[in-house]
Amino acid sequence: MSTIRNLLLASLLLVAAFSTRADEIGAVSTVWKFLGPNHKIVVEAFDDPDIPNISCWLSRPKTGGISGAVGLAEDPSYGSIACRQRGPIELTDDLRKKLIEETEDGGEKVFKARTSAIFKTIQVTRMYDARRNTVLYLIWSDKVIEGSAKNAISVVVIQPWG
Repeated sequence: MSTIRNLLLASLLLVAAFSTRADEIGAVSTVWKFLGPNHKIVVEAFDDPDIPNISCWLSRPKTGGISGAVGLAEDPSYGSIACRQRGPIELTDDLRKKLIEETEDGGEKVFKARTSAIFKTIQVTRMYDARRNTVLYLIWSDKVIEGSAKNAISVVVIQPWG
């Protein structure tokens, strides 16, 4: 019994350790709940950790009720994303090489948030299209056993600023 408990605790700590923090911009209630918080859609923003002047905004559902209040609810497996260039972007040769290598390896996770108590997350993966000089951001959900095909994509074309 203690082995299972330790495994669950380790899983929770692992998800928390790799979660990128986003700023919550706001939320709208979608379903009123008598007990606990309402179901809602949350809007969050985060900056790309490697490419200055690219920010992404995502919206995703959060389950309310009693299970949502205590962190045991499983949020639905979908989200929406919009990423934008907010200033000049300089892709050095080293950064460009890193982006190409990451993309060849399946992309780089630049955002991850827990969407159930243990086994489910929503993630944003960054890829780079060198031919079109474009950075792509894919939002998707996973589970330990089976992920979701529901996804969305946003692209930022690297271009002169000002």
